[in-house]
Amino acid sequence: MINRLGERRDQEPSRDLRTLIKAHKAMYAAFGKAIHEMDGSNRDHDIASRAEEGALLAVCAYPAVREGDRRAKGRYLLKIEARGELDLAEHMQALLRSTMWKDRTGFRVVTLTSEP
Repeated sequence: MINRLGERRDQEPSRDLRTLIKAHKAMYAAFGKAIHEMDGSNRDHDIASRAEEGALLAVCAYPAVREGDRRAKGRYLLKIEARGELDLAEHMQALLRSTMWKDRTGFRVVTLTSEP
């Protein structure tokens, strides 16, 4: 019985990932609102844009270890990519780093650079 509960729990996204996705959705909505408001300043747009980008980077960077997290993260990011919004080098770097294994000292860090 315990094993089945553990397996079932592994199929569901974690609370942490659900929270990150929910935060990104909220930041995306706020960014859309800032864009459409006529009286908003460029500064408001920039702040909303950076907040949305940071929330998306947090989703990209989340280390989805459990099957439920991998599926939920993959589905969500595929939707974002379909809108053409998963396009920054930082997104790819965060995604790649999130897949790296851990050793006794923590995450193994590899620096990715883009060629000019």
